[in-house]
Amino acid sequence: MWNVHRPNICGMELINPLAQAYAERYSSRTDALLEEIAAYTAAHHPEAHMLSGPLQGKLLELVSRLMTPRRVLEIGTFMGYSALCLAAGLAEGGRLHTIELREEDADRAGGYFRRSGLQDRIILHRGNALAVIPALDEVWDLVFIDADKVGYVDYYRLVMPRVRSGGLVIADNVFFHGQVLGADGAAGHPGGVMAGGKNARGVQAFNELVAADEAVDKVMLTIRDGLFFIRKR
Repeated sequence: MWNVHRPNICGMELINPLAQAYAERYSSRTDALLEEIAAYTAAHHPEAHMLSGPLQGKLLELVSRLMTPRRVLEIGTFMGYSALCLAAGLAEGGRLHTIELREEDADRAGGYFRRSGLQDRIILHRGNALAVIPALDEVWDLVFIDADKVGYVDYYRLVMPRVRSGGLVIADNVFFHGQVLGADGAAGHPGGVMAGGKNARGVQAFNELVAADEAVDKVMLTIRDGLFFIRKR
């Protein structure tokens, strides 16, 4: 159960661990490779909390299977877990482009892609996403944003013109471990986002940008660290 023993990294446990474990118990199991990725990351990576985990991963997989996208963009590969979930629903001939800045993480993810049998459908880019994305001549059906939080606004503005009508953007960590919940003085944390640092401020700016965007339909889900589902009209 991925989140039962997940460290409370910011002093605030957003999801009841019992509810998390219960939901995982009654959801489809992840495959052996994803379980291996999760176990390795938990044991060896200093930022293991960044991994999507089984419940969120299954949600991403289900969304992809429902959409059967031809072109998927992931900003922030990390260990490759979420890319494999999203790639599971690709249409025949579909491709997933994923971008990772850190070489060591990209190397590890690339190894998992080769073992998955999906390596011919996943294109791994290394470098700064702000430089990589403009070079990709694609129209996106599905975009998953899960990279550096200060870049969320820039990523959104960069990809939205290339998202098709009816396409979906999903952004992760839109609660940023609870640090944005006091952004408007709510939840007993007056001005709390200011104390959260640049990442919390970046996420809050992104959330406000999406909320004001009249060209999209959106819903923020209270899953894990918050997922923002944004459909382009």
